[in-house]
Amino acid sequence: MLTDRQQAVLDFVHAYREQYEVFPTLREIQAHFGFASPFAVTRHLQALEKKGALTRQTGKARAFTLPDQPAKLSLLSIPVFGVIPAGLPAANAQYLEPDETVAVDASSLGLRRNSRVFGLRVRGDSMIGANILEDDIVFLAPREPSPGQIVAALIDGESTLKRFLQKRGRPFLHAENPRYPDLLPAAELIIQGVMVGLLRRTA
Repeated sequence: MLTDRQQAVLDFVHAYREQYEVFPTLREIQAHFGFASPFAVTRHLQALEKKGALTRQTGKARAFTLPDQPAKLSLLSIPVFGVIPAGLPAANAQYLEPDETVAVDASSLGLRRNSRVFGLRVRGDSMIGANILEDDIVFLAPREPSPGQIVAALIDGESTLKRFLQKRGRPFLHAENPRYPDLLPAAELIIQGVMVGLLRRTA
């Protein structure tokens, strides 16, 4: 039998999943109920799991699902617009129409089904240290980056895929391959998207 608070948490999880088609994060549950820390949320979820009201999913960022509502795929159709150089920056054609569209489970990327995401195919080896290889498709969301995130960027008018960093408040781009130098913009740095996922097709 559930306590009143456990039932309230379970009701919130049901309602959230109905609306957004993914399980809420610990911080979202914490904010809704005003818990002092995410640990308090974890204790409630563990209690619900023990009583059979939730089921744990191994290897998932949002690790619980509702046993009476089998997890369903929230497919996100992601357009793939040509290539992104992962080497030295290069002038890149601007594609108005996608080369292809890839269907991906939105929850596997930690996204909602209506999220704005686009894909680019990788050319080059400057990001191999981040396990991004030639012919991978990187998925990117158009938003402001935080230092340390991997981005598609226009640096002085040329396109590249690199890690976004800052030093003394000045942004620059860093390769994950020692053969390539850091890139500092002479005039302009435009972030086109922040990487949120990757697709690698095997033969």
